[in-house]
This record gives sequence, structure tokens and C-alpha cells, in this order.
Amino acid sequence: MIHNLAAGVQAFTSNAFLVSGPASADSAASDDDGDAGRRVLVDTGSNFDILPAIRERVDGLDAVILTHTHRDHVGNVEAVRDAFRVETWGFDTNQPSVDNEITDGGRVEMGLGDYEALHTPGHKDDHLCFYDEAAGVLFAGDLIFQNGGFGRTDLEEGDRAALIDSIDRVRERVGADRIRELHVGHGPSVLDSPFDHVELAGRAARTR
Repeated sequence: MIHNLAAGVQAFTSNAFLVSGPASADSAASDDDGDAGRRVLVDTGSNFDILPAIRERVDGLDAVILTHTHRDHVGNVEAVRDAFRVETWGFDTNQPSVDNEITDGGRVEMGLGDYEALHTPGHKDDHLCFYDEAAGVLFAGDLIFQNGGFGRTDLEEGDRAALIDSIDRVRERVGADRIRELHVGHGPSVLDSPFDHVELAGRAARTR
């Protein structure tokens, strides 16, 4: 099960996804096994109290996984660390919000899924996407958004050419028939033809 704990929050924040139990939306109709599997928070969001939202769903966390370390994605890290005595995982352990390293191609267990980490710079040097091929689930962070949106490259460490390469890598890795859910860093998740949005982002990044 995948829940966006930042849904409806009016403050400036990234999405923050709690993953527990079955990863596929097909299994989300039942809450009976919502605490099954490895309880993982993908990004913590910022500028809102995320702790009650976590506690409504699970009685603890096993890990916090970070797509990247922009403030809007890691602002709640300290509160979550302290409340749940949990460590964080990300690409660059030189960042104060990252306790443990995830390398390119590393594996991450979330819920009942097994995700591959893909290093995808361009928006930020330490950006990662996470892909569970068996479930067809992709966490794209700020690389790709709904309707062909893509991550900003006008911030420090932004690089449009690197971003395009990263989108192309993700597109080639997931393929049209191997993605069913696209969960993004901002805005709504895409559950209808998500590969089309990945392709559109690649085209848009080349022209805008």
C-alpha cells in the first residue's frame, strides 16, 4: 500500500509516501494488511507535522528513503528520526539528512516490494528514482511529473543535459509494459498510462 501523507497539505512541501504492505494499487482496497512488509517513508516533506499522519497508518517505521536532499523533501527528517528512532538512506552520505548510502543499482525493500535504485542526476546531483519491476511501481522524485513535467534545472547542481539523460535512462528501464504506477515528488500520482507521461517528460525537457 502506498499513501501520500502530504496530500491536501497547503504548505510548500514535497510529497511523502508511506509504503507498507502490498505495493500495487490493486491490493489497496483492503486495509487488513496495511502494516505488513517493511514500513518505509519515501521523502519526509517539509513545513507540516507529518508525525500524526504516519501514526494513523503504522506503529513504527523501518527506514526513511530519500529521493534527494532538497529542503522540501527532507525538512521533516529530524522530527521523523527522533520520533521513530529510524535511520535515513540516500545517495550522498555527506548530506546531513542521509545516514546510509544507497548506490546506483542498489536494492531497497519497501512494503512487500523490491526496488532498484537508479541514480538520476540533473535536478540535483544526489537524485535517485526507485523502481519495482515486479509491481510496476516507480518513485520518480523530482525527475518526472504528471503530464510531461520535469525537474527544474535552474537551481544549484541543475543540468538540463544530465536531466534528459536521466529521463531517458528511466524510460528505457521501465518500458511501456512494465510500469503501472508513477509516484512523483510534487502533484498527483499517475495510475493511468504512466509510461506516456515518462515519454512526454523526455520530449518536453528537450524543447522547453
